Amino acid sequence: MKRLLRSLPIAALLLALLVAGCAAQRAKTNEASYDSARAPRPAAMATAAPAMPQAAPAPASGEALKAIEAERKIILTANLSLTVRETEQTVATIKDMVVARGGFVSSSSVWRQDNILRGGMVVRVPAEQMEAFLAEVKKLAVQVNSEQSGGQDVTEEYIDIEAQLKNLEATETELRELLTTVREKTGKAEDIMAIYRELTNVRGDIERIKGRMQYIDRSVQLATVSLDLSERAPEPIGQPGWQPLQTVRRALNGLVETSKFLVDALIYIVLLVVPLLAVPAFVIWLLLHLLRRRGEKKKAAALSKPDSLS
Repeated sequence: MKRLLRSLPIAALLLALLVAGCAAQRAKTNEASYDSARAPRPAAMATAAPAMPQAAPAPASGEALKAIEAERKIILTANLSLTVRETEQTVATIKDMVVARGGFVSSSSVWRQDNILRGGMVVRVPAEQMEAFLAEVKKLAVQVNSEQSGGQDVTEEYIDIEAQLKNLEATETELRELLTTVREKTGKAEDIMAIYRELTNVRGDIERIKGRMQYIDRSVQLATVSLDLSERAPEPIGQPGWQPLQTVRRALNGLVETSKFLVDALIYIVLLVVPLLAVPAFVIWLLLHLLRRRGEKKKAAALSKPDSLS
């Protein structure tokens, strides 16, 4: 009992030291957490921090949509097939109409086929005047045989090559700056030629894309109209004349067909009908012959009876 009382103060002292140590450790942990929270973040962490969500862009207004639609690149084409009174005169009139509208004739030809004068034209007119031009051309026709029009939207292609052009021009600028730096610092011919070759390739790609963009712009500005012209075929005078050879040929064909029919009928009669009718005919003849002989016998017997009575 005394030993137990002596050990109680020592146990209480150890418990107090243990509690104090835990409290100190907790305080250090809280202080470190507080300091880390107050410490400034590194630049990389600050950059990696998620950005606040931005408000969605407002929908485009009606004027903005009209502007976007006006910037679309559409290549217009049309095809017309017409019957006209005079092909050559119509071709000359259409050429004047195209020039008057600020266009040009891409190709034109006139030829004769089956005694009919025909013509073909490919003309380029301003796109905004294509419908009016077609209406004016159709007034020159006796008959509109066919009409077809449409458009090819090349807006996406134009945007793509425009972006490629910007990238290539930026690359060209950097290559020129690099070429200047190499000339000033090292001056090595190999390095200079390598950069110059790359610069030449980039410049060639730029010129190719610019040419394609100019072609698209030109095609969008001028619509392509293909025309097929032909005169009306002359009407025949009266009906076709008498053709005796055709009549003879038809008569001979009829004679041959009739002869074939008669010969076939005769063959059927001889080989089929006669054998089938021969037996019944013989039986009938035999019966008639027997009946006739019987009748003759009766008649003879009747004539012989009076003689026997006398």
